[in-house]
Amino acid sequence: MNAEANAAQNLPREKATHPVDTMPGMEVKAAPTLADADSEAFVAEAVEDLANCHIPFLLAGTFAISAYTGITRQTKDLDIFCKAGDYARILAHFKEKGYHIEVEDDRWLGKVKKGRHFFDVIFAASNGTMPISDAWFENARQIEMNGHKVRIIAPTELIWSKCFVQLRHRYDGGDIVHMILRAHDQIDWERLLSHMEVHWEVLLIHLLNFRWIYPTERDKVPDWLLDELLDRLKAQRELPLPQMKICRGRMFSRVDFEIDVKEWGFADVGGEGDLRDGVEEEMAQGGLA
Repeated sequence: MNAEANAAQNLPREKATHPVDTMPGMEVKAAPTLADADSEAFVAEAVEDLANCHIPFLLAGTFAISAYTGITRQTKDLDIFCKAGDYARILAHFKEKGYHIEVEDDRWLGKVKKGRHFFDVIFAASNGTMPISDAWFENARQIEMNGHKVRIIAPTELIWSKCFVQLRHRYDGGDIVHMILRAHDQIDWERLLSHMEVHWEVLLIHLLNFRWIYPTERDKVPDWLLDELLDRLKAQRELPLPQMKICRGRMFSRVDFEIDVKEWGFADVGGEGDLRDGVEEEMAQGGLA
């Protein structure tokens, strides 16, 4: 009875706020291949359960990159984006369906698992930026996946979601320049600048990277945006140096810039905690409940 009541509550909210049928459709240019062929059945089942639970979500990650750019590459999982208020609802829904769930980091990430297969449920960025809001759904597109109409993240927010993924073992700058190359006419540049307002230098870095990689395609980035960012840089250069030593590197990688904070006297942009007591023992015994 509780499950039916929850479904009844979710259904009107879904239809009232983010109706899939009214979102613009798009032609999928390509789809990724799954690293494990056995996971195809898991992905199909997960998409069906997501579509039927009537809780708003967005398809993102490699599936979205392939859809917009036409690049086919391997992926090991799905990236599902949702609002923070719906993250626990999605995990609870899948727990009720018999999946194993994990709250990997309550600041941004949960996982839904069945056997060795899984998908991520993401509602923010690990560095505290990029809270997923209603605007993400209002600007989303619609595709058909495994017989279901599914929302897919818009190009603007897809780029934003990848701007800070710059670790030693993973760098998403290639995805960003490919999105600009292949979907520049679908990017809302004003909205992207608004998303990156505080971290405009990161956006400038990616745009300069694109210009260097594709010198014949420089016109894909609007002149006004580059002028705005370069004007900010000029104004910033005329300011005195900040009084407090700050290392923003940990917004890219907490591990790679750990020494800056722990030994070299730079202020951090956020904290990082240890695993709670008993987690390692639970994992050694077969996973978290």
